Formats: sequence, structure tokens, C-alpha cells
Amino acid sequence: MTETAAPALATEPAPAPAPFGLFDLHVLRVGRVTPSMMRVVFGGPDLSRMATAGRDQRIKLFLPSPGERAPRLPDNSDGQWYATWQALDPATRGIMRTYTIRALDPAAGELTVDFAAHGDEGPASRWALRARPGDQVSVFAPVTADNLAFEFHPPADTDWILLAADPSALPAIANILAHLPHSVPVRAWIEIPSAEDRQDLDAGPDTDITWLTASGSTPEAIRGAALPEGTPYAFVIGESSTVKSVRRHLVTERGFDRKRVKFSGYWRQGTSEDGLQQSGEAA
Repeated sequence: MTETAAPALATEPAPAPAPFGLFDLHVLRVGRVTPSMMRVVFGGPDLSRMATAGRDQRIKLFLPSPGERAPRLPDNSDGQWYATWQALDPATRGIMRTYTIRALDPAAGELTVDFAAHGDEGPASRWALRARPGDQVSVFAPVTADNLAFEFHPPADTDWILLAADPSALPAIANILAHLPHSVPVRAWIEIPSAEDRQDLDAGPDTDITWLTASGSTPEAIRGAALPEGTPYAFVIGESSTVKSVRRHLVTERGFDRKRVKFSGYWRQGTSEDGLQQSGEAA
């Protein structure tokens, strides 16, 4: 029997810089995906302008400060929205957090965002648990699919994909799996708080997902795994120290070309996004 190589991915040119826009939105629906994941569907008058590349498409979400009905937003007329936002009074400016678009339906005027629900720990979780239809937020999002706010770019000669994530990155992994041709082999490790937090993901027949319920267990799980032959592309996202440990293992112990290991620390244990913003790391 002749062994055939896995189909190569279509060549995807690196995206060019693209404009982004500020959108005023309101909550349409709120629901539970799993015990630890909330899903909020937003609507707005100009959502038809918003775009997404799919995959791990990032947006900046602005939540109201305590006592405010709507977030105070920066002026983006000169494209310097981040510096303007930093200059606003921290006590009253919109609370900014980074999220992944879970789904976008411009025709229906709906944007879906999934929130990790971990009680009152953090303003975004606290807001999502109390969100009701009509609540106001704003987002800074792309207005074209060809933008720089996503990282998943497997080279055309990739034979198989390795994914590693935790709950903060589960929406990105879900979109990546849905975006990939189902013929591409995928090996994925996803940390979740409990077995009840597993999700049914759109994946091909040669996709193997390992769900892990121990925080920080991904590096050891991958270390003990048999990986496919061929040229890999790894996408490792989640808690910063776990991400770095996985990348170190893949490059130094598995011999992955470091240029084929894309990694991103979505959060850092013991540090809030506010702290990272103050240090300039989340800009």
C-alpha cells in the first residue's frame, strides 16, 4: 500500500495593515456554553462594517467603569486610540480587555464573544455573569478581513498542525479548527476547568483533541505524546509560563524549527491585563 502525504495548506500571504474602527454595541442575548464559559451576542447599528479573518481574530472590548452605563471611549480620529485611552482617567475610562471573535454575522448585525466565567475575579468575568439585554459596550475591531490582529499563519508546506490552549484561548482554537481544511491532521491539547467544560468543535477526521483538567498540565502531556511524521506547524496560546514551556519543549526536545512555532501568552498567572497595560506589554 502506498502512503500518501498529507495535503499541503493553501498559501496564505501575510496580511497587510488595515484600518480598524470603534463600534458602539449592546447585548442581544446571553447564555451558558459550558459551566465555565458564557456566550454573549452583541448587536449594533453599524456591525455590517465589521470584518474578521476567522481563526484567532482579536478585538478590544471596552466595558463600562463602575457606575457608568456605557464605556468612555478614546478618540480614534487620528488613529492614536491607544495613547488617547491611556490618557483618560483610569477611574472612569472604559475597561479594556482583549477577546477573540467567536462568530460574526454582519448581515444579521450580530457579534458573538465567549467569556471565561470565573466568578468576580476580573472585571470581564464579573460583567459577563451579570450581562443583560440592552447593556452597552464598545469594541475596537477590524473593518476588513485582511488585518494584522490574528496570528495563525501556517506555511503552505505544513503537513500537520499542533495546537495547545487553555480556556482563555478556546474560542480561538474553535475558530481555527473550523477554518482549517478537514483533511489536515491536527493534534490539540486544551486545558479546561472540568470535564463538563468540553465543547463539540468543528474538526476533521484526523483531528485528535486531548482535554486536560489540570491547569498547567499541557507541557507534560505533549512531552509524553507520539506526534505525526512530516513538517509541523505549532500554535501555542494561553497562560504565559505554560506557553513558554511548551515552546521550549517543541524547539529543544522535539527539534521543531522555531520559525514554525507561533506562541502567544494571552495572560500571565498573578498579573492582570491592567498590570500588563501599565507596563506597556499589552499595547
